[in-house]
Amino acid sequence: MLRVSPRREDIKQIGREVAACHTCPRLVAWRESVADDPPKRFRGEQYWGRGVPGFGDAGARILVVGLAPAANGANRTGRMFTGDRSGDWLYAAMHRAGLANQAESGSLDDGLALTDAYVTAVVHCAPPDNKPSPAERDACIGYLQRELVAMDGARVIIALGGFAWDGALRALAAIGIETPRPKPKFGHGAECQVGEYTLIGSYHVSQQNTFTGRLTAPMLDAVFARAQELADVQPPVQAR
Repeated sequence: MLRVSPRREDIKQIGREVAACHTCPRLVAWRESVADDPPKRFRGEQYWGRGVPGFGDAGARILVVGLAPAANGANRTGRMFTGDRSGDWLYAAMHRAGLANQAESGSLDDGLALTDAYVTAVVHCAPPDNKPSPAERDACIGYLQRELVAMDGARVIIALGGFAWDGALRALAAIGIETPRPKPKFGHGAECQVGEYTLIGSYHVSQQNTFTGRLTAPMLDAVFARAQELADVQPPVQAR
């Protein structure tokens, strides 16, 4: 199937639209209520309290997709996987892989920069209980579709968790890429080829997985090593 070619956009413009989005009333109310009444450890901090744009190298070959911003993480700091334990795990692994210039990710002005990697999510607003509804997913997934089109260099997509795996497949299908049937099953280290992309599954970097040992640092490192291997060997995408 030929890829549908929407107007190619600047990734920063997509981010500006994400930050200004008020499409989903429940998510808007939640992100703002958390910002207005944060837990004691964050009292006095100025919360972002908006949609959180993707972050990283717009020319990246590796795209990391999460579920949604954390209420007191990215919703507070304004950057994906920044200011919480999940981000500590993710960016430490990316630093070990040579994709991030530092292992820490605490605030927008902490100096973090990514090379050959871009981090985004299926849903860009913090959802209650980390559970977006199907309607909220569908309302937001257009941003991921647009990011995929804008990032011509992307070759590998790392999906952090089953929600991101499903979202990535939905986004790829929506921009005209034929997806495998039956639907590929998510698992840690699972791989499937979707057009010019390889989709790789990883357990999410949430504390639910990292504290219990379901996801270990070597397991996450192996996912990034495989992504880098695949990104290097895949042929360039034909001009659209």
